[in-house]
Amino acid sequence: MSALLRWPRLLAAICLWAIAATATAQSDTWPSRPIRLISPFPPGGTTDLLARLFAPPLSKALGQQVIVENRSGGGGSIGTGMVAKSPPDGYTFVLVFDTHAVNPSLIPNLPFDTRADLAPVMLIATGPMVITAHASQPYRSFSALMAAARQKPGVITYGTIGTGSLAHLAMTQMNSLGKFSTTHVPYKGGGPLAQDAVAGHVPIAIATSALLSPHIRSGALVPLAVTSASRDPALPDVPTVAEQGLTGFEALAWWGLLAPAKTPPAIIQRMNAEVGKLLRESQIRDRLVSQGMNIVASSPDELNRFLFPQMSRWAEVVKEYGIRAGD
Repeated sequence: MSALLRWPRLLAAICLWAIAATATAQSDTWPSRPIRLISPFPPGGTTDLLARLFAPPLSKALGQQVIVENRSGGGGSIGTGMVAKSPPDGYTFVLVFDTHAVNPSLIPNLPFDTRADLAPVMLIATGPMVITAHASQPYRSFSALMAAARQKPGVITYGTIGTGSLAHLAMTQMNSLGKFSTTHVPYKGGGPLAQDAVAGHVPIAIATSALLSPHIRSGALVPLAVTSASRDPALPDVPTVAEQGLTGFEALAWWGLLAPAKTPPAIIQRMNAEVGKLLRESQIRDRLVSQGMNIVASSPDELNRFLFPQMSRWAEVVKEYGIRAGD
């Protein structure tokens, strides 16, 4: 091989070595300044709950302040898109919710590539959703709600955290499978939904057990069903949707932690390890379990293996039922 042919290969090898050395140096000194933890929904929802629960102990463990920022809008896509475009230096992370797997098929021209522009850190937890009625409503079971909605098609309204949320898609499927008709009222996150549900401004709400359980315990909301395949240990007396006529139906919410693509693997692994430690602490673990979250604490690769089938499943639902952003 001539010297002229060897030089390009040598230069390429030097460049790769330099990139690797830079990444190693970054991870060796990380973190050297505050870290932003983005919650892409308004305050009061479950991603905000997780962010504010994690931030203080993570700050202590990492020796740098972890600052929670709420960047809501677009079903979580605005805050997530900001993180996708952030430098991959380990100083910006995002807590995503189940809408993350729906947005690619729901939002035209999504300004980031869900697969290519974000790096998985951890699947934190999964959990059932719960269908509730305001205490002033006559419904005391999901089967009673379905019967009423068959008699009054489109009259009964239900609230979710937003268009294209897992709750919206799940209720759309349930309307079809159960041959009943309800009307969707989208909110801009869990906090606003919970406020209106408790006030009785929307008669039916469907959201995570983590969001609605406190209001069930207070008596403001009556649980009608959970969307998991088996009963939720946090709500053991509440039957599943499948038990009440929609055999085989299941839809689980989930929460994950992501970073910008090309964040150094050593930083990803460190953050995964630190969050994993938090989830093993009884005080944090018990609080999340009591609110209906099933702790997973996965590896980064396990999050990817979970996420992509979710994207495919809900893309089929969006297409089949013609769901559009803004519906």
